[in-house]
Amino acid sequence: MQFAVPCDVSRRALLRSAAVLAIFGCSIAVSEDAKTPAGQRVFYTGHSFHMFVPSQVDQLVKAANIQGHKLAGTQGIGGSRVIQHWDLADDKNKAKPALIGGEVDVFTMAAHLAIPDQGITNFTELGLKHNPNLRLLVQESWYPFDVPRGTAGYITNNAQRDDAKISDLQAAVDDWRKKLESQADDLNKTHGKRAVFIVPAGDAVVKLRAMVVDGKFPGVTKQSELFTDPIGHCHAHVQALASYCNYVAIYRVSPVGLKVPRSGRNEEQHAILQQIAWETVSKYPYAGIAAKSE
Repeated sequence: MQFAVPCDVSRRALLRSAAVLAIFGCSIAVSEDAKTPAGQRVFYTGHSFHMFVPSQVDQLVKAANIQGHKLAGTQGIGGSRVIQHWDLADDKNKAKPALIGGEVDVFTMAAHLAIPDQGITNFTELGLKHNPNLRLLVQESWYPFDVPRGTAGYITNNAQRDDAKISDLQAAVDDWRKKLESQADDLNKTHGKRAVFIVPAGDAVVKLRAMVVDGKFPGVTKQSELFTDPIGHCHAHVQALASYCNYVAIYRVSPVGLKVPRSGRNEEQHAILQQIAWETVSKYPYAGIAAKSE
C-alpha cells in the first residue's frame, strides 16, 4: 500500500519520508485498513515521563474515530515508583476505587528504575479481582540521565546528550526492560493469564535518537533538542512518540496516517514518529500484539 502524503508536503519532504520509511523494511498498515477497535476505559498512573500521554491518546482516539473510549481517571506523582501510587492516602487515591468499582479496562503504570516494584504486583492483584479481563500496561521509559549513575555516558547537563553513544543508551534500556519482563512473567504466571504488558517507549526513543544522529529525522539536528533537562523531561517529539506507543499498546492498531494537532511537530515528523511507534510496539511480544513464545 502506498503511503498517503498530504498535498502541502514538499517533494523534498516526500522523498525524505519515503526513504526513512523504507529503512523500516516493511509495508505500512495504516489504521484505516484495520477494523476499528472498541473503545476502552483507561486509567493512567505514572510520573512526568508518562502523564502527558492521556490527553494525547484522547486526540488519537478522536482521529481514529474510536467510539466508546473513556478516560477513567489519572493519577500523577512526579518521579514516582508504582508503589507510591498504591500507598497514596485513601482521600487522594483515585486509582484503587476505580479498579475496585470495575470501571477500568486498561490500567497504565510507569515504572521507575527500582524493579521489581511491589506496586505493579498490588495493582495487578486488585484489578484482576474486580475485572478479570483487565489489561495492565507498564511503560518502560527512556533512561533518566541516559545511563545508570556511575557509568560512562551519565550526563549532568542536557548538552552532553549530543555526544551520547546509541549503543550505551540501548544497553541501559535493555537492562531495565529485562527486569520488567521478569516481573511481568512472574505475575502472568501467578494469575494464569497474560494480563501485564510492557510498552517499550524507551526503545522507541533510542530509535528516534539514532535517527537524529544519522541526520534522518527532519528538523532536529542534535539529541539534546529532544529534551529539556539532563533528567530526560522531553519536548514535543518524544512526548508524541511515547503517546503513539501507548496508543498502539492500548488499542493494538497502527497510528500511521492519523491526523493530529501539530504543536511543535510537523506532518513529516509525525509520519516518522507514528511509524517508529508502530514498528517498535507491534513487534515486541510483551506489548501484546506480536506472538510471544513461552
